Amino acid sequence: VKTGTSQEKIVPSSKDELIVYLRAKPHDGEANTALIKLLSKHFKVAKSCITIKSGAKSHTKIISINQ
Repeated sequence: VKTGTSQEKIVPSSKDELIVYLRAKPHDGEANTALIKLLSKHFKVAKSCITIKSGAKSHTKIISINQ
């Protein structure tokens, strides 16, 4: 996850990895909230289906998406 960027986008990095660019800053969980919102839109699932399994305070995160 790259925070504080000029645009929000998701770029495939490998089969199981994505690089996510967010406008939000990593302050008071704003970037994590923006990440969940962007991923829910990208994968067309409800925000409640997305969980940050590890890395809540890191740029490298493990995300779970349940449908």
